[in-house]
Amino acid sequence: MASTSNVENLSPQILRGVVREMTELVKGPPEGIRVHMNDEDITDIQATITGPAGTPYAGGMFRVKLALGKDFPSGPPKGYFLTKIFHPNVAANGEICVNTLKKDWKADLGIRHVLLVIKCLLIVPNAESALNEEAGKLLLEAYDDYAARAKMITEIHAQGPKTSKSEGSGEGCSQDGPQAKKHATDKKISADRKKLLKDKKRTLKRL
Repeated sequence: MASTSNVENLSPQILRGVVREMTELVKGPPEGIRVHMNDEDITDIQATITGPAGTPYAGGMFRVKLALGKDFPSGPPKGYFLTKIFHPNVAANGEICVNTLKKDWKADLGIRHVLLVIKCLLIVPNAESALNEEAGKLLLEAYDDYAARAKMITEIHAQGPKTSKSEGSGEGCSQDGPQAKKHATDKKISADRKKLLKDKKRTLKRL
C-alpha cells in the first residue's frame, strides 16, 4: 500500500513522543503483538498481531499498519490490515473500522492502545459497523460459516512461523458487541477439523 510520510507535517515534539512510545513498544510489546520500527519514517507504524486462540484467526500472523495523519495526536491514525483477512470490520483494501479510530478517539490514547483495540477486534468483531457486509451478515446469521471462511482465509494468507505458546487470551477486550457470546462457540470448532487439516496438508506434501 502506497503511503505518504507525514514526518514533515508533525512537530518535533510529537515526533519525539512517537519515537519514545515506539521504542517502548519494541522493548516491551503487548502479548501477541510484535511492533516493527521504521527508522526512516517514524509515521509508518507496522506491527504483527498473532491471531488469538479460540478465534477463527488463531495461528495466523496478521501484519497491520497505522498511518499517522498531520493532525495526530488530535486526530486518530488510520488503521489497515496488510495481510488479507475475512472480518466484518475490515474493508477490501484492508482499512479497519473501529470506534476508537473514529468518534471515540482521544489524543492521549497512544499507539499501544490502538494495537490492543485491533487485536480485540479479532476476538470480538462488531457486525454493527461492518465494512465487509458479507462477513457482517454471516457473523450474525451463520456463525459457523463465518468462522469457517475466516479460518480458511487465515490458513491461506496469514501463516507465519509457528509459535509454541498459545497467544493472548483477550484480557481487556470489552465484549459488549452482539457477538460477545458467539465467539465462545468457535472454541468448539473441533479437534476433528484440525486433524482433517493436518491430513490434508500431509496429503498435499506427498503430491
